[in-house]
Amino acid sequence: MPQVFYRKWRPRLLSDVVGQDHVTRTLQQAVSQQRIAHAYMFCGPRGTGKTSTARILAKAINCHSTQKGEPCNQCSICKSFNDASSLDLIEIDAASQRRIDDIRDLREKINFTPSEATYKVYIVDEVHMLTAEAFNALLKTLEEPPSHAIFILATTEIDRVPATVISRCQRYDLSRVNSEELFNYLHKINELEKGEISDDAIKLIVKLSEGSVRDSLSLLDRALLVDNQGKK
Repeated sequence: MPQVFYRKWRPRLLSDVVGQDHVTRTLQQAVSQQRIAHAYMFCGPRGTGKTSTARILAKAINCHSTQKGEPCNQCSICKSFNDASSLDLIEIDAASQRRIDDIRDLREKINFTPSEATYKVYIVDEVHMLTAEAFNALLKTLEEPPSHAIFILATTEIDRVPATVISRCQRYDLSRVNSEELFNYLHKINELEKGEISDDAIKLIVKLSEGSVRDSLSLLDRALLVDNQGKK
């Protein structure tokens, strides 16, 4: 079954994340030097790579054969993280799991050691959606996490996250991707997909996506579908 572009072309290396070198290079160095924090905060506009970066970092931290801070994507850990089958990568959508009971459930299970990896990694997406009570419960866990647990929190609205939570995380701000980088990226994808979308059309997609890689890939996907239908 064909995959939509934003899934098909999701980056698997930190260096593949578009337009966020200021973040990914620092993370590569941290992995290379084994200077891993117990909690990270990734914030920035939608579609800029927060969740993708979180997943790659989780994989790199646990990879058996890292190369210059990058996951090898060949070992059993990398493969299980790539296909989302690992029990040691837990992703939580705070938009739907936002209550204190959800965080209490997390706190009860966090003390269990990893099943295969070195670290259990908890990715909490849209963390700003947690209730005040849930934030308080999460804060207690962030203050004294088990040595085998790492948190990666992601948000599009950092102003809604309590300062007490932010202060316990290493914060990384992802930015909108500039037009030139986004154009070059889409031009490459168009060629790899053997598409015939013109440069002018790609420039329009870049403008409409407002620096969001995910939005730009969705627009390119639709444009290629329309182009292919027109040729039938």
